[in-house]
Amino acid sequence: MIGDFGYSSNNSTSSFIEGDGAILDPNRAHDQSASFSDINASKANFDAIYTMDDPRAYFSVLGALDYMIPDVAEPVVRQILAAKTQIDEAEPVVLDVGCSYGINAAVHRFPLNFDTLRRRYARREMAALSSEEMTRLDRNFFAAWPDTGLARFIGLDVSGPAVHYAKTVGLLDDGIVADLETNALTSEQAKIVSRANVLLATGCVGYVTEKTYCKLLDAMGQTPWVISFVLRMFPYDRLASVFAERGLVTERLQGATFVQRRFRDTEEFESTIATLEERGIDTTGFESEGLFQADLFLSRPEADAQAAPLEELVTVTSGRHKTVGPRYVQVKTDDGTQITMEP
Repeated sequence: MIGDFGYSSNNSTSSFIEGDGAILDPNRAHDQSASFSDINASKANFDAIYTMDDPRAYFSVLGALDYMIPDVAEPVVRQILAAKTQIDEAEPVVLDVGCSYGINAAVHRFPLNFDTLRRRYARREMAALSSEEMTRLDRNFFAAWPDTGLARFIGLDVSGPAVHYAKTVGLLDDGIVADLETNALTSEQAKIVSRANVLLATGCVGYVTEKTYCKLLDAMGQTPWVISFVLRMFPYDRLASVFAERGLVTERLQGATFVQRRFRDTEEFESTIATLEERGIDTTGFESEGLFQADLFLSRPEADAQAAPLEELVTVTSGRHKTVGPRYVQVKTDDGTQITMEP
């Protein structure tokens, strides 16, 4: 069950990548012309918030945009991890690709959510602290909660400060700082990757490509399950093809999307809508409502997919009408489609 905000219908199902139950042909280049770098030009740039030694700026900036993908993804991730454990009886070890400050680990392992953490860091008493003091308090804070998680977490990110923080406060068992789009894993990093049996991404696909995933898969000691929440503006075909080459089939959950956050401004809103329309994706009732939407993909060995199809693993309910801050929406008028701010 997804609490608060993952759009859904009552007939959520899954298919093998392309709708109508078709298995993706790895040799077919569907939508291969779409460039992640070109698509990313539509989005606001938040690089600066990942350079800090603690996550206060991260929560302040993204929290102001009602960032919620860690929260809406977590119940689904939990259901998938439980299903994997039932099939192979192995403890899940999750490699969180694009882990930033370890937020996915935090909301999975502890009875916390993004908004709870955002409010903690927004306190004026916290704003006055040094990063060293903030990190010390956070280590004690997380240690004080019961660990209700189903998995251990390893992190991968290009941000050294973010990974260091997540390890220091105990959210990650280990972490890798690397840009695998341009660099290879070191032997030490490859050893860390080899411990994982699940790859998780809740927002990095589009910033990372099949180049990163090929290097991770080559280093893994076992065939993983790959859980990906991917903004609808980014094609997933190349990644699915890479997974197919390694014996994994990819399912997409249909009938439900997962909200990431509000658009930051009209420029980001308009350019994202334009990008989606260029890809032939209908935004009506989705991004046109002022919210980034992500699809859920699950890749794993075909025998596992046949034994427990995605639609049987995941129960989704909607918090579609949860209150968020002012958002940009499209309104159809006699003069054409207009953009307005809805409070």
